[in-house]
Amino acid sequence: MTYDDATRQFINFHRFDDVRALALQTHRYPDVDMSLAIQQIAGWQKAQVKLPTWAACDQVLYPPHLALEQCSSERTARYKAQICRRLLQQQEEGAATPPHPQPTSLIADLTGGLGVDFFMMAPLFQRRIYIERQEQLCQCARHNFSVLGLDHAEVICGDALEQLHLLPHATLLFIDPARRNLHGSRTYAISDCTPDILPILPQLLDKTDYLMVKLSPMLDWHQTIRSLETACPHSVRELHIVATGNECKELLVVLRKGATQPVTITCVNDDDIFVTDLQAEQQPPLLAVVAQAEEAKTAVCLLEPNATIMKAGCFATLARRYPIKALSDNSHLFVAQQPLDGFPGRQWRILRTTTLNKRQLSDCLQGIRQANITVRNFPMTVAELRKRLRLADGGDIYLIASTIGKHEHLIFVCSKI
Repeated sequence: MTYDDATRQFINFHRFDDVRALALQTHRYPDVDMSLAIQQIAGWQKAQVKLPTWAACDQVLYPPHLALEQCSSERTARYKAQICRRLLQQQEEGAATPPHPQPTSLIADLTGGLGVDFFMMAPLFQRRIYIERQEQLCQCARHNFSVLGLDHAEVICGDALEQLHLLPHATLLFIDPARRNLHGSRTYAISDCTPDILPILPQLLDKTDYLMVKLSPMLDWHQTIRSLETACPHSVRELHIVATGNECKELLVVLRKGATQPVTITCVNDDDIFVTDLQAEQQPPLLAVVAQAEEAKTAVCLLEPNATIMKAGCFATLARRYPIKALSDNSHLFVAQQPLDGFPGRQWRILRTTTLNKRQLSDCLQGIRQANITVRNFPMTVAELRKRLRLADGGDIYLIASTIGKHEHLIFVCSKI
């Protein structure tokens, strides 16, 4: 994919413009490849937020919208590189004679896509192979790796499974099965993705020291581990639930043939990292729960774990590490007697509490005209509660409504810590 000077100048001049408006002005620019220009402008605008390193390079080529939509963000790609760095260090510090002696470390990305993950991980390896079945994406990758300074990357256009048999033994294989079917609809189950890795998992593990699989954050991770272990027993080594801005973006599974350690579970939200394992989560004591509303009313702080911890459900380990109690078994909100340094989630200082009693509500909310409202395990929606309380949205006050035990409904009036 190349473009002439007129198209390049148009892109640079209009890169902040609304691409929908530009699309209606095609007739005004007969010397410009408008289809290509709009594709590049739209790609650059999205990359500014998602891929700032790529957006900072004017020579990067952006493929059609779908590839950019499906690619990893720069932040999540950097996290994968952190995993690679640790695995390489562990391998170097491990057995003196690895099972597959080789003169160089090798990474092979079997489903290259836009190449963001590969771009971040590849510099850690001496040999770098990118495989993608779409020629257009391969062309973009060759160009982009060059202008972004990733040297000696081998770009192969081909099918992942066909190329797998031609590859030498790798230090790490990376695969991100496509989560769309032939009709373009989203899919989530491992077996519905392309390729379906379950029947070929033994072949993949025979070809590599480590296999890293990127999956949808919508998956039930318990079922994911069971499916992978059924396909190849004693292979799952690590599960990473990765979020940015407290929004779960992806599941990463690291596999290794003959893995014997307990599966580690890492919950990542930007710079917050919480690590536990399956065995720890099953050990007593389990979850301490507030016994009655009066106990909750004496608490100083209200806490909500990060989205990745909510996804993992590792509340028992969280409660063992911090002096907290759950409001109920299902609320996933906690109380503490003081602010907690390093707690992986949000914290609010409790100013006062109220039931839904009309007089108590009136006294408790006196002087409050607006608030941020959250409900959790509560018999009313945010809209219903806001209508009942007659409060505008926003401000510095947070109303968090939940249920204590099974039947006691409380509203916590809070300020953010």
